[in-house]
This record gives sequence, structure tokens and C-alpha cells, in this order.
Amino acid sequence: MTSPLLSDREKAAVLWAEHVTKNTARSRDDVFETVRESFSESEVVELTMITAYFNMNNRFMDSLKIPLEHQDSVHKIKGTGSLDPKKIQQYLQTILDNWPESFPKPNPD
Repeated sequence: MTSPLLSDREKAAVLWAEHVTKNTARSRDDVFETVRESFSESEVVELTMITAYFNMNNRFMDSLKIPLEHQDSVHKIKGTGSLDPKKIQQYLQTILDNWPESFPKPNPD
């Protein structure tokens, strides 16, 4: 919550997700008012729904001991010892070739 990389609105979203996930209502009754300074009521409902969805999905996967990643993918990642420098160079060159001249300004909301 002290990260300079997050905007006040992003920090409010993280605060709300933590509040929904940990059910901090008993220990902290100011979270809703704090979040409402950055989000409309309908946005708070959307934030709640998406947070609850991921919480439910995580608990489902954890309870049934379903791995989040296929074991083949995990083993492939663990087994990768080195990268092909030519492929990295080609990838970075593609990024540079397609880099836009300018970026649009962010939406103020």
C-alpha cells in the first residue's frame, strides 16, 4: 500500500480486494468509505464480484488439490537451463521494430 508505483485508485482496489478476501469488516469499518472515494457504487460491486470469483476459484483448486499449472509446464520451466541468445535478440528486435512513436495519454478515471 506504500508503493509509489500504484495510483491512489489502484491502492483502493487492492485494499478492497484484501478486505473482501480476508473479511476485515470486524477489525476495520472504514474500508468501504475509503474505497468509495475512488470508485462508484457499481464499480465497487464489480470489484467485489471479481475478487469473490478468484477467491472461490482459488479455494476450489486448493481444496481439491488441483494444481494451478499442468505438471508438464512446471517441469518444462524447471528444466530450462539456458536461452538461445539469437531467439532473444530476434524477439527484442521485433519489439523495437513495432514500438509506437507515441503512446496515448491514460484515461483520467
